[in-house]
Formats: sequence, structure tokens, C-alpha cells
Amino acid sequence: MTQPIVVGFDGSASSLQAVTWAGQEAEVRDAPLRVVHAAPGWSPAELLVPEPAAWETEAKAALRRQLEQAAVRARAGRPRLQVATEVGTGSPADVLLHAAEGAQLLVVGSRGRGGFAELVLGSVSHRVAGVAPCPVAVIREPQHGDFRTIVVGVSGRRGQDAVLEFAFHEAELRRSVLHAVHAWTHPGTVTPFVVEPVVYDVEAVGQDEALLLAQALAGWSDRFPDVELVQHVAHGHPAKALADASTRADLVVVGSRHGGPRTLALGGTAHAVLHHARTPVVVVRSG
Repeated sequence: MTQPIVVGFDGSASSLQAVTWAGQEAEVRDAPLRVVHAAPGWSPAELLVPEPAAWETEAKAALRRQLEQAAVRARAGRPRLQVATEVGTGSPADVLLHAAEGAQLLVVGSRGRGGFAELVLGSVSHRVAGVAPCPVAVIREPQHGDFRTIVVGVSGRRGQDAVLEFAFHEAELRRSVLHAVHAWTHPGTVTPFVVEPVVYDVEAVGQDEALLLAQALAGWSDRFPDVELVQHVAHGHPAKALADASTRADLVVVGSRHGGPRTLALGGTAHAVLHHARTPVVVVRSG
């Protein structure tokens, strides 16, 4: 059975955008879609105030209507799409992380309301994107234009296979150009405890970084011969290079650090891209 795509929904405009994007992605990947909501419990302002008798019934009825609307939104123009709705109990991040187990992609909006109120970009970055068991797509407001371009950040370090696999596969599914971006701010060192040079030839280092990018991408075009690949090396901060490239792309794919404390799992570049990219961002855990 094809792994599902999971999308978080709370009734906000941002989560509706996420549902729409997730429906499109599910259709492209021929995958079922699960719309997940985290239901809040009764929390009176004063502990001695009892729960209203009709609160639970009314809340469930309102939630059912919202979820039905979300399912209709996801199926719009896609009548064959399989959509299931479900309600989880617990904190929104925990509900999403639990639902992501066994999923091929988790989709969330960039801003939330109600059950997902704390899932603004910072919380998504640290509590979901960096530790989810599958790639996480954070959906921002859609920009105008169909660029047929996907951007992927390539560090040149080991352990990026999962990031490149996702980016190439996505470009193949969408029949899009894959724009591989590698940015550098200072010549790196390959030997521990070697001090980086204070003065260096920018052009020469740029050629070395271009070679590093080519080596990181070696063999991938053979695996995905139908994907047009464009390589770009930028002298500057990786997050800025990716954010700039996002203005001419439909999607940005970045890697996150694997393991470590939850607050440190995402990495500075991915965190910054989530805040500043002008298009949806997919975070893929890397080694």
C-alpha cells in the first residue's frame, strides 16, 4: 500500500492552503491523503467552572463541518483522491509527529490557529520539521506563477542522499527543472584543527566549490535521466542564496541535521530558509 501524505488542519487560512497543496501533492504521488486535527479539551479559565453540558457536542459538530470542508478542498478537481480525516488528542506537534509515522510526507501551514496556534514557523522548525520521521513541507502563501523549477540546497557534505533523492524524485514527478544551489562564505578545511586562511583567491575557491557541487551530484542524473539539472554556486550565506532562488521556484528542498536535541535538530540554514523563502519548503532529515 502506498504511504499516505499527512496534513495538519485547524481551520485557519494557512492550514487550508496546506490542505490544497497536500491534495495536489497526493495526486502527483498517487497517494492517499490524511487530514489530521488536534482537538483541544475543555480548559475553563477558572478550575471551579464546570464544562458546559453542550460544549462537547457542539465542538464535535463544528469540527466535523470543518474537516468535511477540508476534505472537499483537497478533492477539488481530483475526484479520485482518497481523503480520510481524523482527530488526535494531545499537543498539536505531538499529534502531527505521531500521525507522520508511516507517512511519506507531513504537510503543515506556516501559521496556525486554535489547535495549531503555536505552530508558527519557529515552532514548526524546532518541534516538527527537525524531528519528524518523514520529510516535512511547510506551506507559505502561494506566489504567482508556475516556474516549473525546484530548488535544492546542496552542502557538499556527506549524508545528503535523502535530500537529493527527494528533490530529484519531486522534479521527476512534477516534470520540473532541478536547480541545485551550493553557497559558501569562506574556504573550508578538510583537516581537523587547520586554521582557515585569512586571505584567499575568491575565484579559485569558487572553482573548488563548483567541483565540490559537481562531485556531490555525480551519478544522480544517471538515476533520473528525465530531470534537467542546473548547478549554481554562490558566494554568500546558504540561507540567503536559497531564499533568493525561491523567488523563481515552486518548491525549495533543504536538509536538516540528524539526531541531537530537538531544539538543535533543524540547523540554522533550514531554519532561516523556512522564515525567508517565498515558496513552500520541504525539510528532509539528513545524516
